[in-house]
Amino acid sequence: MARKKHSPEEIVTKLRQVDVLTGQGNTVAAAVRTIGVTEFTYYRWRKEYGGLQGDQVKRLKELETENARLRRAVSDLTLDKLILAEAARGNF
Repeated sequence: MARKKHSPEEIVTKLRQVDVLTGQGNTVAAAVRTIGVTEFTYYRWRKEYGGLQGDQVKRLKELETENARLRRAVSDLTLDKLILAEAARGNF
């Protein structure tokens, strides 16, 4: 069976659905089955997206992408610096 990749907005919506269902007296296990994911997935989502709104999730993903790009840039520049330092010492 193919896995479905949920968007962050869908995840936040499904987390809210579980909150509503548990508020109506359903157990967490029954509410999670209703939205079509496993309990493990639900708790992982809740840990990552717990109290966020839709626009906050989008901003979080943008910041994570920018952070990854900046980390790559820093590592590339550090490597260039080490190469230049090695060449300046004459050990090439």
